[in-house]
Amino acid sequence: MILLRQLLGDVLRRLRVRQNRTLREVSTLARVSLGYLSEVERGQKEASSELLASICGALGVPLSQVLREVSDQFALAELQAAPVMADMPEHERLPIPETVPGGMTGPEFDGFPEVKDMVAA
Repeated sequence: MILLRQLLGDVLRRLRVRQNRTLREVSTLARVSLGYLSEVERGQKEASSELLASICGALGVPLSQVLREVSDQFALAELQAAPVMADMPEHERLPIPETVPGGMTGPEFDGFPEVKDMVAA
């Protein structure tokens, strides 16, 4: 099973490491205990929206960027798990809507190229 908290923790850790920042540094700026931040990064704790906003502020990245990256990773994980779902009887599968939410349909909509690029890699 794909756990959202693990994907979120991975993204937060990658952002912190990319910036060459320590857990202590980010936890101080975010005003969260070092131990709790560590547990969030390891996917052991579910962070509240307020805590996520504080961590993102400490990292200097918009929460929307973090959530977008988590969403892309989640989509990739779902696509990689798709062959398992193909073996599931039709009556047990969840219905998949014919359109994409938000009105992004028709010939001008070419899916989500970022996800396609990740799958092709």
